Amino acid sequence: MSILKILSAKIDAMTQADQQIARFILDHPEQMLTMSSAALAEATGRSQSSVVKFSQKLGYEGYQQLKLDVNKAKAQEFHAPAGVIHGSIDASDSYLTILQKLIGSKLLSMRETTAVNTEEKIDLALDALMSARRIQLAGVGASSLVARDFSYKLLKLGRTVLVDSDSHIQISNASALNGEDLIVALSHSGRSVETLRIAEIAKARGAKLLSVTGLQPNPLLELADISLFTVADEERVRSSAITSRDAQLMLMDMLFILLLRRQADAYDYIHRSETAVTVLKV
Repeated sequence: MSILKILSAKIDAMTQADQQIARFILDHPEQMLTMSSAALAEATGRSQSSVVKFSQKLGYEGYQQLKLDVNKAKAQEFHAPAGVIHGSIDASDSYLTILQKLIGSKLLSMRETTAVNTEEKIDLALDALMSARRIQLAGVGASSLVARDFSYKLLKLGRTVLVDSDSHIQISNASALNGEDLIVALSHSGRSVETLRIAEIAKARGAKLLSVTGLQPNPLLELADISLFTVADEERVRSSAITSRDAQLMLMDMLFILLLRRQADAYDYIHRSETAVTVLKV
């Protein structure tokens, strides 16, 4: 996961001293890469030991390791293709401008979502999906639509899946899970009351929890055994879940494709499914 994304998500929960250091790094990453810990301390009005401790709080041995990850994050940054505009869509925008901004937002959201989920985390999610006796998918609103779409794909692989748009039924299903089962809970905010309650019940029953949330600290993430992340640019001004839904869909589609590769009899199931519905297409 990009250290710049981590800093952006966690900055509000930091101490005032750490916020000053984090804000400087986020606002001036290229300049930070040229600075010693003493220079960064002077620029932020903190002590050199504060900069070192800040690095260690993030899991690094010292400041140099933090600089290496900031450099890596800058190298991996996605830049929208020429001619594609990324930004907030205004009521005064023309049709073409709205179209360009929408495409740019979707592309950026999906690209950054792939960047923040490491291959190790994806492998953990795949292991859990492969070993689960039953898989429950939980989500409300737009996340419920993504959950249902993913359930159809899992069913094609012969997996036993529980999914329903009614949160009461989702809670009832969660109460019947056990230690052999997996619950996949989708909520970009990580704070949806219904999804949280469903996850809590499933965890109490011993089920493993795979959360799919935004990067910001949230209660669903704290409950999770395995966590994947979505990145969207609609946190501040949101008329509906648009880029967050696209990020969730892309992430679930990636898991499905990787399951196809990992499950030995996957293509047998896919072929049988296609054959079964052929009669409906005549």
